[in-house]
Amino acid sequence: MKLFLVPTPVGNLGDMTYRGVEVLRSVDLILAEDTRTSRVLLQHYGIETPLQSYHIFNEHQTVAGLVERLKSGTTIAVVTDAGTPGISDPGFLLVREAVKEGIDVECLPGATAFVPALIDSGLPCDRFVFLGFLPHKKGRQTALRTIADEQRTMVIYESPYRLVKLLGELKEVLGEERRVSVSREISKLHAETARGTLAEVLAHFGAKEVKGEIVVIVAGLCQ
Repeated sequence: MKLFLVPTPVGNLGDMTYRGVEVLRSVDLILAEDTRTSRVLLQHYGIETPLQSYHIFNEHQTVAGLVERLKSGTTIAVVTDAGTPGISDPGFLLVREAVKEGIDVECLPGATAFVPALIDSGLPCDRFVFLGFLPHKKGRQTALRTIADEQRTMVIYESPYRLVKLLGELKEVLGEERRVSVSREISKLHAETARGTLAEVLAHFGAKEVKGEIVVIVAGLCQ
């Protein structure tokens, strides 16, 4: 019995690791955040392992049954639409319960969107804080006030539909001269990284239609 967490490409399918492919071929079952998205990847690599849906809307209800399957000897891999499971994606709950039950858990190294975005930003990356998605409503203002005093480089995930709103809020809290880097469509054909002050980057994205998954890297206080 073993639980694998297998990173999948955040853009280019060629970013999949050899070992990731081997694990997905060898396990008994693959848990996928979106089976339609994962099926494209599996077909690309000729992987025929059975798929089962596993996402934020059913993970609480299914985790106990999955742990029992693991305990009975089933080998399972978890994948998400892109990147490493558990990083702002499903995976944590199953890992926690598997660890409690003494089940072997292994996360393979591989793609995570914030790492290339952080390195590409040109901002200090020796010390940083990962904030993931900020709360949409309740707790958002508290989170923004906390950001104002943060001295480390900050990593924030955002959807393309809320990017301009987020940059505007950060500008109000941190001032228009704070440095920021926004990466989207990482490793895809139309990948883009926009760097500059909050005022400059807000103007850049405010004048265009924004597409793709977004990683926002914000300079800390006094950087």
